[in-house]
Amino acid sequence: MSALYAEPGPGAPRLAIRRLLDPGPPGSAEIDAFLAQHAFPLIEGMSVTFVWRGEADAVRLRHFIYGLPASQAFARVEGTDLWHLTLELPDRSRVEYKLEIERAGHGEWIEDPRNPFRAHDPFGANSVVHARGYEVPAWTRPDPETRPGTIEDHVIKSRALGRNARVGVYLPARFRPGRRYPLLVVHDGGDYLAYSGLKTVLDNLIHRVEVADLIVALTYPENRLVEYADHEPHARFLTQEVLPWLSERWPLTDAPAARCLMGASFGAVASLSTAWRYPETYGRLLLQSGSFAFSDIGPNPRGPAFAPIVRFMNEFRDRPARVAERVFVSCGQYESLIYENRSLVPLLQSTGMEVRFVEARDGHNWENWRDRLRAGLSWLFPGPIGMIYE
Repeated sequence: MSALYAEPGPGAPRLAIRRLLDPGPPGSAEIDAFLAQHAFPLIEGMSVTFVWRGEADAVRLRHFIYGLPASQAFARVEGTDLWHLTLELPDRSRVEYKLEIERAGHGEWIEDPRNPFRAHDPFGANSVVHARGYEVPAWTRPDPETRPGTIEDHVIKSRALGRNARVGVYLPARFRPGRRYPLLVVHDGGDYLAYSGLKTVLDNLIHRVEVADLIVALTYPENRLVEYADHEPHARFLTQEVLPWLSERWPLTDAPAARCLMGASFGAVASLSTAWRYPETYGRLLLQSGSFAFSDIGPNPRGPAFAPIVRFMNEFRDRPARVAERVFVSCGQYESLIYENRSLVPLLQSTGMEVRFVEARDGHNWENWRDRLRAGLSWLFPGPIGMIYE
């Protein structure tokens, strides 16, 4: 992978930051004019220039690209309070980052004040740089022409989990009680809604008939690191409690090919392991950046939370099984999990399952997963127009 290294070499076009600096240290008015004339981070071909202005002992870029140094130092322009860093970023990349400002030995991580683009997750927000060629997909944005579906909130008293479990149910805008619908079960449903814009995505793709009309069940874990790590009670909850409960209340198509489990990270593991525990129940899987940790030799390097996953994945790799008909797998090239996800694909294919694998120049985050939903859903549950993605 080539990403985020050093300034462009000899022969590259002269960058704006070099035009500012090469005559000598700029004055305050020249810096003001430079900052006013450009949007930052400044994209020039594959070069990206970050700037920060202020007093500090050091300024660093803290990015989330696995395999490269997570901290990249800015250079201070002598005699000024301007700091800058130029890196090369491959086309169509999307990278989340923060700035670390160090003063008196204390480092503070902040969002880039000159960058309006933010991505949110359960831990807060990051700044986002969009490399040349990346665009936020239009189908992820609210469209006034789109007829919206509805979401109902429900609570199921779960014997399997030993607690009351929240389940949201999305009904498409064209829902009719006399029709039958396929079912999509989404792990971390609330996070997909909040951070991946799932309702907007569903509304748009269904309205545009790229994806078939779906009923969607949104699940909310209490302790996802336990419930999603090949947890038998969770699989039982979905299959023996949620499915019958949904079937009693809404007109679902009663066939494995009309049922899909979806999830990201640990949620992808929960999707695969539930289908493995209940064969011939789910005909579709949508697995995003799955935490499919395994160990060929020696101890698990990812920590105790992954121990149940390692046991499951080692067993699945030893005895792979055809757990669905179609499986869509996506992962970011800038994730630590890219190796595990790549290695899973031929394993799934060896069982006779039809697999589609998509990589993106992105990391382990909710907007990466959002951007892959059109490709995944239109392949698993194509509407008339979605058929063109076959």
